[in-house]
Amino acid sequence: MPRHQDPIVAVATAPGRGAVGIVRVSGRSLQALIHTLCDKVLTPREATYTGFLDAQGVAIDHGLALYFPAPHSFTGEDVLELQAHGGPVVLQLLLARCLEAAGQTLADARPTLAHLRLALPGEFSERAFLNDKIDLTQAEAIADLIDASTEAAARSASRSLSGAFSQEIHQLRDALIHLRMLVEATLDFPEEEIDFLRKADALGQLSKLQQGVLAVLQKARQGALLREGIKVVLAGQPNAGKSSLLNALAGAELAIVTAVPGTTRDKVQQTIQIEGVPLHVIDTAGLRESDDEVEKIGIERAWLAIAEADAVLFLHDLTRLDATEYIASDAAIARTMTQKLPQNITILDIWNKADAAPSQVPEHGVVVSAKTGVGLDVLRHQLLQLAGWQPGAEGIFTARARHVTALRRAQDHLAVASQHLAQQAQALDVLAEELRLAQNALNQITGEFTSDDLLGVIFSSFCIGK
Repeated sequence: MPRHQDPIVAVATAPGRGAVGIVRVSGRSLQALIHTLCDKVLTPREATYTGFLDAQGVAIDHGLALYFPAPHSFTGEDVLELQAHGGPVVLQLLLARCLEAAGQTLADARPTLAHLRLALPGEFSERAFLNDKIDLTQAEAIADLIDASTEAAARSASRSLSGAFSQEIHQLRDALIHLRMLVEATLDFPEEEIDFLRKADALGQLSKLQQGVLAVLQKARQGALLREGIKVVLAGQPNAGKSSLLNALAGAELAIVTAVPGTTRDKVQQTIQIEGVPLHVIDTAGLRESDDEVEKIGIERAWLAIAEADAVLFLHDLTRLDATEYIASDAAIARTMTQKLPQNITILDIWNKADAAPSQVPEHGVVVSAKTGVGLDVLRHQLLQLAGWQPGAEGIFTARARHVTALRRAQDHLAVASQHLAQQAQALDVLAEELRLAQNALNQITGEFTSDDLLGVIFSSFCIGK
């Protein structure tokens, strides 16, 4: 695409003040721009302390300049990094100066760096992908590493960035290509009496390939969980202890807790981690009939949050289990949940206020005390089970929903291929097609076969300058 030929520039550090800020340029033949900005020749891959000059030759700032000539750079193009003091004004002045200097003419009337423009979000990483410096899973891992909300998520993103996920996909793809070669050979030489597939143990190869896809899929599910976490909504009647439970799980006073029913009138959200898995816990307004307009809006928002949850913790007050009206209201909420919620949303009954309740408690669900912490460890364990987390899993890499979908698609095609392989020569052409489709699904993960539309969606979610 034409825009990929343009040189680009952006501030590569986060907005705001900091000790150091970086302005990054990527393109072809940056030597003229470097001379205009720094008035010296930079030694490749060596930090040089210099002034960054304005149009009059006066230093805007002094800092380190780094030059990485193509193809030995992050993007595969020439890359210049200006490391200055991290003030927003200084960085904007340097950014503007880069654009201004690019438009200056050289002695032969050529511009210093024609068509230099501001980079789009993720465009540096996109250039790295397009120039075969990284594959698509590694590019996505850059964003995942930046966005990681837990230590486990950061470590898994780092594994993906180092190529662990890509390596497993490439191994599966290579095995699949070898199996396709055997099938195509049988199709190309039907007159031969040699049974290529039987002698090469094609059925055994396909079975091993299916096992390999399943193993990678299980890791990918865990990786997607580390990246995205699950959304857990606290629901129940007023004063059931939802806000207290949120505070207890988070270990901080996030939500206001009073004895007045209806204190919580809007959603309060906090991300916590359990064994490195992020859980996005949402406290909601108490569910009841109300004439208060503000509270009614809060209750409507509560039901919307419940409908979008991965799991709902339905809180019950153990101290009110003998109150007829309270029991009837809980039953009405339960009926509404059953009617409104999709079947894939798990509802877990939480019996709160165990510290003030009689010894007789319900047998199902989890009994807790948000006040004393009793039962919280059991609840955390239940939440991990709801999320599908497998404790102690090794070598997990970060993954996204699209990766899991592609692996499932490959799994489905291999399952159909296995059925056709059992039919021998009668269905070899269909078998070959199923294997080709399985390979396409794997190729989409690393980007060997990926639409431009998908690339646009992926890289537009990156920060500018990355």
